Amino acid sequence: MPRPSSGGRRDAAAERLTPNGDPLLAARFRVPVPPSTFIRRPRLVERLALGRHVPLTLVNGPAGAGKTLLVADWTAKEGASSHVAWLTVENEDNSPGVFWTYALEALRRHGFGPPDTVGSPARAGEVDHALLARLAAHLSERSEPVVLVLDEFDRVAGSTEIADELQFLLRHVGDGLRLVVISRTEPLLPLHRYRAAGQVIDIRGADLAFLPQETAQLLNRHGIRLSEQGARSLTEWTGGWAAGLRLCILAAQQAEDPDAFLKDFEAGQSTLADFLLAEVLDTQPGETQDLMLRSSILEQIHPDLANTLTGRDDAEPILAGLQRANAFVESIGHSWYRLHPLFSEILRAHLRVRCPGLEPELHRRAARWLSAKGLFAEALPHAADAGDWEHTADQFVEELAIGRLLTGLEAARLDRLFSTMPPDTPGPAADLVRTARHLTRHDVDRGLDHLRRARDNLHDGGYPSAARRLSCALLRVLAARMIGSADLAEDAAQDVAVAERAIPAERLEQHPELRALMLTDLGSAQLWAGDFDAARTTLSAVAPLDDGPDTAFPRHECLSRLALIDFLRGWPDRAERHARAAVAEAERGGLPSAARTGVAQLVLAAVALDRDELGPAHAHLEQVFASSVAPHDPIVRAEATLLRSRLLLAKGHPRAALQVLDELEKPRAAVEPSPWVRERTALGRASAHLVQDRPEVAMKVLEEVGFAGPENVVAAARARLAVGSALEAQALLHALPVGQGEGPAVTARTLLARAQTADALGDDSAAQRLTARALSTARPQTLRRPFLDAGPWLQHLVRRQPALTRGHDWLPPELTGHAPGHHAHGLGPDVVTEPLSEREHEVLERLAQTMSTEEIAADLHLSVNTVKTHLKNIYRKLAATRRGEAVRHARELHLL
Repeated sequence: MPRPSSGGRRDAAAERLTPNGDPLLAARFRVPVPPSTFIRRPRLVERLALGRHVPLTLVNGPAGAGKTLLVADWTAKEGASSHVAWLTVENEDNSPGVFWTYALEALRRHGFGPPDTVGSPARAGEVDHALLARLAAHLSERSEPVVLVLDEFDRVAGSTEIADELQFLLRHVGDGLRLVVISRTEPLLPLHRYRAAGQVIDIRGADLAFLPQETAQLLNRHGIRLSEQGARSLTEWTGGWAAGLRLCILAAQQAEDPDAFLKDFEAGQSTLADFLLAEVLDTQPGETQDLMLRSSILEQIHPDLANTLTGRDDAEPILAGLQRANAFVESIGHSWYRLHPLFSEILRAHLRVRCPGLEPELHRRAARWLSAKGLFAEALPHAADAGDWEHTADQFVEELAIGRLLTGLEAARLDRLFSTMPPDTPGPAADLVRTARHLTRHDVDRGLDHLRRARDNLHDGGYPSAARRLSCALLRVLAARMIGSADLAEDAAQDVAVAERAIPAERLEQHPELRALMLTDLGSAQLWAGDFDAARTTLSAVAPLDDGPDTAFPRHECLSRLALIDFLRGWPDRAERHARAAVAEAERGGLPSAARTGVAQLVLAAVALDRDELGPAHAHLEQVFASSVAPHDPIVRAEATLLRSRLLLAKGHPRAALQVLDELEKPRAAVEPSPWVRERTALGRASAHLVQDRPEVAMKVLEEVGFAGPENVVAAARARLAVGSALEAQALLHALPVGQGEGPAVTARTLLARAQTADALGDDSAAQRLTARALSTARPQTLRRPFLDAGPWLQHLVRRQPALTRGHDWLPPELTGHAPGHHAHGLGPDVVTEPLSEREHEVLERLAQTMSTEEIAADLHLSVNTVKTHLKNIYRKLAATRRGEAVRHARELHLL
């Protein structure tokens, strides 16, 4: 058989065969040529150009988004074509041997080798690993990288073998290869690693969408002038989709007056509808027209579903024929199709005219078919559009979907869906749905009304299903949290557990958001009630749950609240770690700032304040108010107010600090008071009064709430010291229980209060010893505020005994008498180059007890290698080279 030639030379591709024996198709190596009406968009070209510096560029978007032409134009116009090998992927490339045969030929055909010694795949189903190694070695020797473009890669995107082989090549080729993948779907490459390392350029569907000014350029290129508003409207209606814009423009060019056509389109699209119906729908046979009209109610069309709507059995060949003819139907894989969205909208409008009253019945049929196939999320909108709201709500609850109204990616869509449910829709399921919607809008009163009605009617139709009982109990936990009742929340949580036992475990596993939400709400209620230990246990139970998008918000909430508990118990380092983990969880889950709780930022602000970093504290506090959730969360509202007061006090504005606390005295309807909020409010007031030299008022404020917490006891002792009652202060502090789980922030303040008492009683030795312990306790976490808040007695003590602050250059200059200094590593035991972490302190303590590395590992439940890493950090920070030297330096620095 004669082979095609070019310039008297036999075609290189035609000389090679696939492992199946088929000739290679030369057209697949040609770079597509953009049409004359193509619009270059510099913002996208610049992104592509950045791909020269990273291993992978991914151009990912729907069909008709302009992916291929964008890359083709870049290779031709940016000088990239001399270093580009192009391959258009086909479905048969799913066989690794066929794929790599074509990939190697693309490189050879464009002049980049590889030499024949690299070889070619011998079998269609596999590729010799040594071949890939030889290819990687060849490309790694290049002085300039080759750009390999794989167009329409989604045709083999499901092949894990090809993805693994490409990953191997990228990992070992060095700078010799730059891969550009054009695909409707993301490839199975480890994209998260590339993204985390900044080694991928992503151009997605949202990037490919036309901007209004680009639409105007496209119109101009086609000889059509449109107003700025007209171009914006056209862009919005098509979503900037390149194919949709071209469709409208082509339709306008067929009109006698294109400008008038698009202006009519702006007004109501009637002319465009007439054109599309006449040129597309009316040219089809009657059966095809009927199928297209009835299927227009669907976002995605399956032949069997289309048959259900038409009552016939001819959908499969009709849809395949429409797709081949490019008649505004595209295949999206696995026997599913999709109508062009613009055309679909017009068909729906025409369906209502041609077959009035049919649409609800079509939705009813679609809902039944989709439900029978287990596609509940897809069935639900159709059930609603059919107007059968009672059944829709029942099905929603029975499918355990109530949690998805409260959190997850579908929450907003489901809320919009049920927003059209008539208020008189009967049944407990409808009331449960209304309860969920009102509670997510923070309308507690209306939510409780519907929840009571749902509970009263729960037994309608006989004994309620487990799904109905579970949904009701879950919403009761949420409502209890919103009114601040831990008792009601715990009672409802028990009902959740009972209902769960009646539901198969595999069904519950499909809805991890239910347990995540219940634990979050229960733990929040316990936290508000001041039961920190129970709250910690409850909130910590969320971590092992599924980490999918439906649980992102509960996980973020739980980590934030664990951070707050750590802070309230005086553990700022732990609090900061949990808070930053909460922020990272929100970022990973794609939660916008407005959807976050604000608690994590509150904790970061509070920790910064304890370190006397007022600027960062204020910045974090400002971020709290970016949350739309924060104003409705009593925990956030209370702690934000307390923190604002503390910031004002730290800046020297005690009167303003007191005025801010007045907000917490205002009664909140339906919210039970929180003991720790009451105590911390009294502490804030007492601190402000002490600054104003009003110790009697401070004592009165504290006596009204009692001395339940150690910080309040410390404040009461300081007030008594201020009026000269040192013995009373000593008695208060001696009665203070120890070992209650309080962290270094609380311990440091307690030690300073004891030191002040000792100083007032003339026991200078005890005052020095206790102050040194406070410094040792606060230093690892850089807690400056306790020392700034301690009062002038501490400054006097330091002036008498300057050795106390030796090596503590992290302290505020008001105490040390000089600006904080920074010392180089190794200048002696007076300084630590950076604070020891909490875990390093634990290792150091055991080191001082002469425990071996293995014994420390066993005692702390760590691996030996982890302990060794901590020891290296300790030696470095303490300027030591041996164990004994590290312990000696630590003792000199009062770290032990």
